[in-house]
Amino acid sequence: MIKRELYLEQIRNLFDTDFIKVIVGLRRCGKTSLLKSIIEELEIRGVKKENIIYISFELVEYKNIFTQEQLDEVVLNLVKDLDGKIYLLFDEIQQVESWEKCINSYRASFDCDIYITGSNSKLLSNELATLLSGRYIKIDLYPFSFKEMLKYKNEINGIELTGEVIKESFEEYLLFGGMPGLLPINDEGTKINALQDIYDSIIVHDILSRYTINEIDLFKRFSHYLMNSTGQTFSKTSITNYLKSENKRTTRNTISNFTNYLEDSLFCKKVRRQDIVGKKILKTEEKYYLADQGFHHALVDNNNNWLGRILENVVFNELIRRNYSVKIGKIYDREIDFVCEKHNKKVYIQVAYLLSDQDTIEREFSPLFLVPDKYDTYVLSMDEFDMSRDGVKHKNIIEFLLDNEI
Repeated sequence: MIKRELYLEQIRNLFDTDFIKVIVGLRRCGKTSLLKSIIEELEIRGVKKENIIYISFELVEYKNIFTQEQLDEVVLNLVKDLDGKIYLLFDEIQQVESWEKCINSYRASFDCDIYITGSNSKLLSNELATLLSGRYIKIDLYPFSFKEMLKYKNEINGIELTGEVIKESFEEYLLFGGMPGLLPINDEGTKINALQDIYDSIIVHDILSRYTINEIDLFKRFSHYLMNSTGQTFSKTSITNYLKSENKRTTRNTISNFTNYLEDSLFCKKVRRQDIVGKKILKTEEKYYLADQGFHHALVDNNNNWLGRILENVVFNELIRRNYSVKIGKIYDREIDFVCEKHNKKVYIQVAYLLSDQDTIEREFSPLFLVPDKYDTYVLSMDEFDMSRDGVKHKNIIEFLLDNEI
């Protein structure tokens, strides 16, 4: 597996600090591999192997640890004869009840450096945030970016990254996404099966085991509806009416709970709409984007049939990877796909498949002409010719994914 430098660079700056490193990411997006890369880095720095304690709650020797007392017993036994600084790495720690109390006590009791991973956005609950106030740093881990996928093909498979290879790889990325475990697989049917298995694992381990859901079939129908609505405005009323037409009666409150469960599992992310002129966050018609576009292809429909929306999903995920806060923009009666903010930087972005005719060009560029401030505006598409005009920059989507200009 490749070294994920985007995340390792953040972590290297935190080695041997008192901060607890909390790595949060979708199930099977590469958290275990990142922990193993951290272990390699520690060994390169001269840390003794016996002082690096790695506990994965999915391994057979630790899979039956569910309480803080059980975890304390294991950890105390492992550290009792060690000299010097101890490095504690816990993989998928949410399995252990009241684990945050254990982590806080280890931080206070030992000369240690602590790393934990989890697959739920609620990992940093209010209780944990209070208990560890100012003592943890959260690192969001995502499936492979397109750039990371190419790095894997080059470094692991030894493939020269010619222009043709990059285009073919992008078509593969649009269909099957960037879940790391899929990259060694060549057969398309096997990739789809693997994505379906990951989805089932998220549903079972991160949702059904946590929350009481009486109508599992209703929940699965809802999750498919949400996946098929990626990149489209979404209202609880519309989904309630849709399920009613499918002879599945539900309530707005149930739908709200279902969306929260899927968000908490990091399967998707909600994006709110913002009135750009009035500078208000709008309470209705948010959008949802999948953590990985491959799920749509494997579970709903062929991504080639929905290229505009899938490209929008890819761009959104890349923006949050680059630490932008992203909202949907409303300006008068028009919509701007993404309003992106980071520190003192703001960028407005439209995403299209192809700028194939004058009407399409007008539809994508004209909302950006209405933006009242002087921040950068972009239209991203698969066109290879630069169509920048009147201060709005045009950029090819593959080029956007491979450079850091935006």
